[in-house]
Amino acid sequence: MTHEDLIHDCWEQGTAPSASVFKNILDNLDEGKLCVVSKKDNAWHVNAWIKKAILLYFRHHKSTCMNTGGQAFYDKIPLKCEGWDEQRFEAAGFRMTPGATVRRGAFVAPSCVVMPSFINIGAFVDEGTMIDNMAYVGSCAFVGKRCHISGSAGLGGVLEPIQGTPVIVEDDCFVGAGCQIVEGVRIGHGSVIGMGTTLGQSTKIIDRRTGKRYQGEVPPYSVVVPGSYTDSHQPGLALHCAVIVKTVDAQVRAKTAVNELLRT
Repeated sequence: MTHEDLIHDCWEQGTAPSASVFKNILDNLDEGKLCVVSKKDNAWHVNAWIKKAILLYFRHHKSTCMNTGGQAFYDKIPLKCEGWDEQRFEAAGFRMTPGATVRRGAFVAPSCVVMPSFINIGAFVDEGTMIDNMAYVGSCAFVGKRCHISGSAGLGGVLEPIQGTPVIVEDDCFVGAGCQIVEGVRIGHGSVIGMGTTLGQSTKIIDRRTGKRYQGEVPPYSVVVPGSYTDSHQPGLALHCAVIVKTVDAQVRAKTAVNELLRT
C-alpha cells in the first residue's frame, strides 16, 4: 500500500500510521521531494493526502518542550534547523538570519534568503526567493522561484481554518509590504502585488483597462493595488476590491527585480 492510500485510510478510520510513515512524509516535505501542490498540463493540483498527513500528525502527537538557542518552545513540530551546523546549512544552500523560524516539514530551496519571519509546515519556498522581515508563509503555501515576499506580508495557510487549495505565488512575483494573500488565492507568474493589498476568494479583482473581473486568481504579469468600487445597492458606500492597473513592464520590473548579490 502506498503512503497516499495509507493516509486516506487512516483519515477515514480515525487512526494513525506508524511513526516511520510520519517520519518519511515529513522528511520528504522537508527536502522538497513532496509538495502539497503540483503543476501538470499548466494547471495546479492539490495533493490532498499530504495535507491530511500533516493534520493526522497534529492529532496523534503530543507537545514537547524544545530548547533552541536559549529559547524554550512547547510544540508538536520541531524546528527545521534544530541541531544544524555550518556544514548542514552549506549543504541546504539557503541563508537564514537570527529571528527566523522555519518549522520542520517546510522546504526552503537553495539561494533563498529567510529574514526574521515564519515559515510553517508544508510550505514550499523555491529557489532564489526572499522572505522578508516579519512576513509569514502559511501552512502548505507555495512560493515560486525568484519571488520577494516583503515585510509584514502574509500568505495564508490551509490547516486552520481548513481550506481546499493553498495560496500559490508563481515564479518571479513581488508581494509588497503588508499584503495579505489568503484562502487559496493564486498569484500568476511575474505579477506585482502593491503594498497593503488584501486578496481572498471573495475579493473582486478588477482590470482597470477592460473592466473584467477576477476572483481567486491574479492573471500573470499583473500590477495590482488596493481599490474600491461603488455598491450598486447602496450608492453611498464603497466596497473593497483590488485593481489591476497595468501589465508589468520594464520600468516595474526594474523596481521590483531581485538583487542577486543578496542571494550568493
